[in-house]
Amino acid sequence: MYDGSMTTSAVRKPLDQIMDPAWAEGLKPVEPQIRAMGDFLRQEHAQGHPTLPSSNNIFRAFQLPLAQVKVLIVGQDPYPTPGHPVGLSFCVAPDVDPLPGSLRNIYKELVDDMQVPQPSNGDLTPWVDQGVMLLNRSLTVRAGAPNSHQGKGWEQITEQAIRVLNNRLDQDGKPLPLVAILWGRNAQSLEPLLTHAAIIKSAHPSPLSANRGFFGSRPFSRTNAYLEQMGAKPVRWDLP
Repeated sequence: MYDGSMTTSAVRKPLDQIMDPAWAEGLKPVEPQIRAMGDFLRQEHAQGHPTLPSSNNIFRAFQLPLAQVKVLIVGQDPYPTPGHPVGLSFCVAPDVDPLPGSLRNIYKELVDDMQVPQPSNGDLTPWVDQGVMLLNRSLTVRAGAPNSHQGKGWEQITEQAIRVLNNRLDQDGKPLPLVAILWGRNAQSLEPLLTHAAIIKSAHPSPLSANRGFFGSRPFSRTNAYLEQMGAKPVRWDLP
């Protein structure tokens, strides 16, 4: 029988043990829902359905300190292929080959937009290190079944996260700089919550939709232009 303990242990721990303390404080209103998602995942496992990513990666996006986030990139849900999802939207481990189709298209647009070399692998953590939050709307997925955990309860949690992010203020009471990159309708449903962010939106980079407005949308250079207008340091988008 599949052992789901590694996939659910994170939702048993105190929030400040699995994420940045400021995020833990901000997500307290939905902590009961986080615990309920643990029950949901255990039920999935009891029924023989492996889920992804592993426990230590479910809340990985929230390990980036809340105060350091300046760019938000929203994904739908984790990659459903075992070995691919690492808890950061669109990111995979450096040894994954070939890359998922959406990430290949993101890289094509990145190279065209920023005139940088083609990245050598799918690791996006250099972006995270500069304050780019890679957040999925649903934090887990049933292995082999894309979007299978949509509507199961993660949205309540990630919407609270967006509210917390949007409502950050500096010492003068002004909103902290934030650019939100929303690819596809699922991500764009969050736009009403992002009242203090600059919004960049287009079609999703999926091979099914990238030709409908993602290619040529120049999200990376536009993000840096917004950040500079806000007095924030631009992101170095080039990757190893």
